[in-house]
Amino acid sequence: MKIKFLIAGTLSLFSATMVFAQKGELSTAQTEYDKYETLRQNKQMSAMARTSMNTAKTSIDKAAVNEKTATLPQTYALKGAIYSALAYNDTVITTSTPLYNTAVEALKKAKEVDTKGEYKKLIDAGNQYVAYYSLNKGVKEFQAKNFEEAYKSFDVYRNQYPEDTTAIYYTGLAAINSKNVPVAIANYKKLVTTNYSRRADIYSDLSNLYLMNKDTTGALNTVSEAVTKFPNNASLRGREVEIALQQGKTAEYVEKIQAAIATNPSDKNLHFYSGIAYGKIGDAQDKVSKTAKDPAAKATAIKARNEAYEKAAAAYGKAVEIDANYFEANLNMGYILMSSAVDDYNTANKLPMSKQKEFNAIMAKVNAAADRAKPYLEKAVQLKPEDPSALGNLRNYYIIKKDTAKMTELKRKIDALR
Repeated sequence: MKIKFLIAGTLSLFSATMVFAQKGELSTAQTEYDKYETLRQNKQMSAMARTSMNTAKTSIDKAAVNEKTATLPQTYALKGAIYSALAYNDTVITTSTPLYNTAVEALKKAKEVDTKGEYKKLIDAGNQYVAYYSLNKGVKEFQAKNFEEAYKSFDVYRNQYPEDTTAIYYTGLAAINSKNVPVAIANYKKLVTTNYSRRADIYSDLSNLYLMNKDTTGALNTVSEAVTKFPNNASLRGREVEIALQQGKTAEYVEKIQAAIATNPSDKNLHFYSGIAYGKIGDAQDKVSKTAKDPAAKATAIKARNEAYEKAAAAYGKAVEIDANYFEANLNMGYILMSSAVDDYNTANKLPMSKQKEFNAIMAKVNAAADRAKPYLEKAVQLKPEDPSALGNLRNYYIIKKDTAKMTELKRKIDALR
């Protein structure tokens, strides 16, 4: 009986010693990890920090495979913290990835079993390393144009720091480049609610994202909100006008265009947008004049059309005055001035021979409008010699002038572009 008792006692003592030994490994891992965290902040101690980290890894690996300590919350938390730090410090993707994956799994398990939150500090530290590892990985992936993977990496970082404006921006930017427009919109919508320094630019980008998603209402609402927050930003005002024109809300935005011009009168684009707006109003009245059966209504529409076209011409003229080489302004200026001339030319040619006096009066008006348009028509072709619209507008001028040689030359150029 005594022998049996002694054997049993010996076995019991051996088992206790093993548990103590494995908890000793856990204690060593914790101590060495804590040393690492202190030493890494001093560059002169980097070698000692690496030694402590290596010792910590050796100890946590032993504790993680022993049945007495493998499932302890501290073991999972420490393993996550140690392996995430190792991954963060490893710049080689092939060796850092397994470390990272091990860390993520351990931290996930730690969060599940640490019901009392005793090791929250360790878990948070591990997740911080995971986040910064993912950020660095995402930057490399983005630079390599691997945008889908970059988005995933940035999103890991963003989930850890949901209010970090850099995290939100990077995630949104990667989503844009990976053609994930809805996710990009969600991130940029969040970003404009923060104190991000480039919010005005983000608003403009967000409006573009809505347009990419074929949501013009969302685009206009976004840029209108931006103008409210940044009333002196001429670029945003111009963007608002541009999107409003796309939605056909021309007349109601003329006032906004003028407000934008008052804010920045030297912005050629704002004058150009003003020209487009008045041109659209003129086009609408032109349609009314061509369908109106009542002579009075027709005359009213023609008068409104001509007034709108004159305002458009004045706006385009101002844009050209600011920048003589502004192709679009020159092109549209020539078109606007030629529009009424072409209509009048067609009207004159429909008159019977008996109305020669009336024909001459209309043609005098036509020639005056055409001559006024000529410098802009020629400038547009000079700036873009192979633009079909520019060549076509200039050809209309020579049709009115009955210059067959020029008409033929321009037609040949236009045909060659088709």
